[in-house]
Amino acid sequence: MLINSLYFINSLFFNFCIAFYLISALQWYSYKLKRVFFHYHKPLWHLYFLLCPYLIFLAFPLYSLIYFIILAPILYFWNKSIDKKLIFTNKVKWFFVFVFIYNTLFAILSLRFSFLFNLCTLISALLSLKIYDLFSNLYYKKQAKIKLKSNEKLKIILITASFGKTSIKNFLYELLKDKFKVYKTPRSVNTLIGIVSDINNNLSNETQIYIAEAGARAKGDIDEITCFLEPQICIIGEIGNAHLEYFKSIDNIRQTKLEALNSKRLEKAFLHTSTLKQENEIITLYDDKISNIKSNLEGLEFKVFLEQKKYEFKSQILGEFNTQNLCACILCAYYLGITIETIKNQILKIKSVEHRLQVISKSPKFIIDDGFNGNFKGMSTSYRLCKLYQGRKVLVSPGIIEVSKEENIKLAQIINDCFDLAIITANVNAEIFEKELTIEKIILKEKSELVNILAKETKNGDLILFSNDAPSFM
Repeated sequence: MLINSLYFINSLFFNFCIAFYLISALQWYSYKLKRVFFHYHKPLWHLYFLLCPYLIFLAFPLYSLIYFIILAPILYFWNKSIDKKLIFTNKVKWFFVFVFIYNTLFAILSLRFSFLFNLCTLISALLSLKIYDLFSNLYYKKQAKIKLKSNEKLKIILITASFGKTSIKNFLYELLKDKFKVYKTPRSVNTLIGIVSDINNNLSNETQIYIAEAGARAKGDIDEITCFLEPQICIIGEIGNAHLEYFKSIDNIRQTKLEALNSKRLEKAFLHTSTLKQENEIITLYDDKISNIKSNLEGLEFKVFLEQKKYEFKSQILGEFNTQNLCACILCAYYLGITIETIKNQILKIKSVEHRLQVISKSPKFIIDDGFNGNFKGMSTSYRLCKLYQGRKVLVSPGIIEVSKEENIKLAQIINDCFDLAIITANVNAEIFEKELTIEKIILKEKSELVNILAKETKNGDLILFSNDAPSFM
């Protein structure tokens, strides 16, 4: 009886340790097993927390209990040390319930037949989670669709782009909020399931305009969101090589973003010229309407060609690339009936989106947070902006994530020209920057070292740019 209890407890510790690590990794990578095993940025963690536990359990099916009792607190402190900790959503809670149920079932079978039955627990739990996902998603999608249809006057604006989606969403919200009852998807919620959850939990029945952001990792992702929302207006921003690792080519990215035009209710679309579409009664290309751009560390000045006339706008937002994001919002707001003068006043009041060229302080150190800017064009533009600063310039960045090696090599050349010190915060591009950076550089082994390094290596009067960000699992 004692031996049987030890077998059960050992299998329980084994499966829960593996389950805790695996569901953490799945949550980071949008619950895609393929990405966890073929696009994972910390393969040694798989060795420590997957392969080794399996080998030890197989070799010592009973006596490995001591190992798993030690591994459990290690995993606990590992989770506490990383910046993207496991969030115990309903989905995650159900996964652990499935693990417990199947562990009990297979532990009984293993006593009667073979201890190898214990290895079926995780596979069964993952399959059950998939089935749970399927049915719960169908239910919540149906509820969200009913809620959208019940508001007959609701106008939906869908925004997608390789980069700049969240900025466009936030800028547009600021232009519309005084005239309409507007709601926008929070933070960077941009998947179908995220949008469905947001509609069910947060969208008010009195909302007049719903602004939704759409992201993609594969062909069909935008189409799925478009077919669900059926937006009347869409904004397709600049097409670039963000997530090229998944799409394989710029053309695949472009075709995926253009799926936003598939809406049955589409009335108007504002597109970046990189979409390669032509203007017509529905489509307006917005970035070629901009001229006379002036950009510095105080803000922006630019002109927009509208209704056969050029109008001048001023903004306290930093970054020349933001003139394009603002222009898309200006045209959309004007289409919805906001006057030019009102738009001008609102543009002047709009503050930087959090973590997007956001000035944190100007003294004693000039600190700019651009942590959510993760594309070559935006990053390189912000670097040249920082070059205008008269004092010492320090860059804190992991480089660009999920792009080709060549993109980071080009970025390194610009860093060499614009900064005095570069602090590289992720292992994913460390090898490239070690070779390509000619300025003073510090490659961090662990992101947790950053605070001490900044205190030691920077001084009053320095400009410090936090450019892009990468979670510690990268």
